[in-house]
Amino acid sequence: MRVERSYRFEIDEGSASLADLFRGRSQLLVYHFMFGPDYTAGCPSCSAITDGFNGFVVHLANHDVMLWAVSLAPLAKLQAYKRRMGWTFPWASSFDSDFNFDFNASITEEQQREGLVEYNYRRSGQAMDPTPVPPPVAQFAATCGTDPATYRRERPCMSAFALEDGVIYHAYSTYARGLDGLWGMYQWLDRAPMGRNEAGI
Repeated sequence: MRVERSYRFEIDEGSASLADLFRGRSQLLVYHFMFGPDYTAGCPSCSAITDGFNGFVVHLANHDVMLWAVSLAPLAKLQAYKRRMGWTFPWASSFDSDFNFDFNASITEEQQREGLVEYNYRRSGQAMDPTPVPPPVAQFAATCGTDPATYRRERPCMSAFALEDGVIYHAYSTYARGLDGLWGMYQWLDRAPMGRNEAGI
């Protein structure tokens, strides 16, 4: 689907458009990293997924594919967390943009309150009940320095784009468990005798 809207991002070099994120390639993969404006640290699960990005981002670039993480938090927060984690892959802030909202990776407080949320190709018409909060959500929210309701306004997602004759197309998005294939650690755990050793997720 043709991307009609113009989006601006803040990156290390300054302001950038969605076309700029392609960096001369014809394909762009965006990992919508859960790091909201009110977070003090990135989502632990997103961090585990992106820990593998440093090693293969250059190989993707050599195959005409640019990979970026994009988050709603201001760039300064992303840069500080990136330094803390020792990451070098490109990370953009969509703080002053509707990008994450348009691709269903972020929701507003009003959407959350009224239940007008689309995620994983499903539309919810029910307000998000603040209680009970599942223990993993409460734990992850605390790790991110925020409350569970604020934490839940960000959603994991990956979006793929193509650039052809100066036109950007949205080719694909995946959400929730559709991201498992990108999580390098899961590929190993799925082959271990005890598997993922998870409960209640």
